[in-house]
Amino acid sequence: MKLYRTASEIFLETEEQFFSLGDLDWDELINSEDLQGEIEFARRPGAVSSFSANDRRILAPVESQDIWAAGVTYFRSRTARMEESDEAGGGDFYDRVYDADRPELFPKSSPHRVVGHGTNIRLRSDASWNVPEPELVALVNAAGKIIGYTVGNDVSSRDIEGENPLYLPQAKIWDGSCALGPCVLLSSDPLPKDSSVALEIVRGDETAFEGAATLEQMKRTVEDLVEYLYRECSFPTGCFLMTGTGTVPPNDFTLKSGDSVRVSIDGIGTLENTVE
Repeated sequence: MKLYRTASEIFLETEEQFFSLGDLDWDELINSEDLQGEIEFARRPGAVSSFSANDRRILAPVESQDIWAAGVTYFRSRTARMEESDEAGGGDFYDRVYDADRPELFPKSSPHRVVGHGTNIRLRSDASWNVPEPELVALVNAAGKIIGYTVGNDVSSRDIEGENPLYLPQAKIWDGSCALGPCVLLSSDPLPKDSSVALEIVRGDETAFEGAATLEQMKRTVEDLVEYLYRECSFPTGCFLMTGTGTVPPNDFTLKSGDSVRVSIDGIGTLENTVE
């Protein structure tokens, strides 16, 4: 089952049919002790909706949840971040965290900075090397239980982070630098290890870059990342945790205005955004 959020309603997709769940409160729904029961109660028997997964009314599946991120969870991201920060003397930091027990976790976005499927992502005006980072994102409720997954794009300024690792917040957090959607796949079970997280960047009429990684390439489990995040932090309405990227464009690539960025994950769908 998948949940889609619009300005006025929540929609359920199941068995290729869509059902309106009405004006249920998103925060209350995802934190319900009986999520399945809440959905079944709200779903009107036989009330099939004309809503579709391509509907441009879709919002990011976020109301008041924080968005956090994990770094250096794939070998490729470790290598890329070592390369970008080598001249600043911070290259070995990422090698250390890749092998450490404790993961790198950091705030990525507040809800008002998040954009959804079909809307624009933004680049920093004071950065010259900007890239998308395709990621599996876990939705975790207030009790620390993973209840579903969505698709994420962690837009990042590699030149700012490479200048000094202490600039990480400025390299990661700004308006429109986080995209989530188009839906939440409801599942408390881990996704199959062979699930692909694919990235395609279209510039004009041509593919400027494409690549993919599988969840099998992750060094850490999603459950381990969530456990560390919830050790000393509370999230009264739950949170989203971006789990890192295994696909990084080459060092001579940077996003440009007008680029279309598509992130696809097996079993969830495709998140598409245009660079403003």
